[in-house]
Order: sequence, then structure tokens, then C-alpha cells
Amino acid sequence: MFSTADQAYPPTAFHFKLSIAYVYCADSSFKEVSGIEAEWSTKDVVEGGENRFVHRLPTQLKHPLLTLKRGVADSESPLVIWCKETLELGLVDVIRPQPIVVHLLDENREPLRAWFFDHAYPVKWKVESFDSQKNEVAIEEVQLHYNYSNRII
Repeated sequence: MFSTADQAYPPTAFHFKLSIAYVYCADSSFKEVSGIEAEWSTKDVVEGGENRFVHRLPTQLKHPLLTLKRGVADSESPLVIWCKETLELGLVDVIRPQPIVVHLLDENREPLRAWFFDHAYPVKWKVESFDSQKNEVAIEEVQLHYNYSNRII
């Protein structure tokens, strides 16, 4: 017989942690992280004499932007400073890519799954619209480009 502890339940999506190399842990709380996916681009190749199907050959692995959403942070936030340096200075200064890890956590804050994103840097920084008719937290969104990702747990 299985006990409740032995049953593997799907993990919840609301308990996660994001780590950015030089960003202080308390500054890395987000309400939403999206864009964890990979997809092959393919090229159709028709084989002469074979009319039943078309070969689809992989050509390039594509990754969407990693999107982070949270309440608007203080201007002294290390993440805000990194975004400002990257996006407001243009190419006057060097872009400083960082490794990022997203952990999906269990009820004891232990990692169940983790994804590593290499060479990430901000490509978009947006503050959602303000609306005097709503009673909501002001949200900022940061989109990061990265070279590749791996599931590490």
C-alpha cells in the first residue's frame, strides 16, 4: 500500500525562487517567471521518389525571452541597477551577462526542479500601465535574452 508521503503529486507553480549571480537574494522575489521553453526550428526536405511524407530536419534551437514580473522595485535594487546599466547606457558600456537559475520549490522550500539560463541579460524593461480605477500593485516586467538553458534537477 502507498502512504500519502509515497505519492508523487505534481508540484505547484506558485512556490519558486530565482537566483541571479550577483543580485542579493531578497531582491530576486518575483510574482511570475515565464519563458522556460525550447523549440526546434525545422526545415522541410522532400525526398525524390518518396511522396508519402516530408522529412522535417532540425535546424536551430530557439528559446523565447525569459520574462520576470514583480512589484516595482527600489532604485537601489541590484536588479534595477543591472537593467539601467544595460538598457539606458546603450552600447556605451559593456553588457554584463549573468547566469540565472530558477528553482521550483516544495513546501519545505527545498528545490524540486531547477533550470539554468546561461549568459542572460536584459533586453526589455517595462512598467505596466497605471490606472486610477484599480487598486493594484505597480508591476514591472524584465525580459532577458539567454544563450541556452538546461534543466539541472
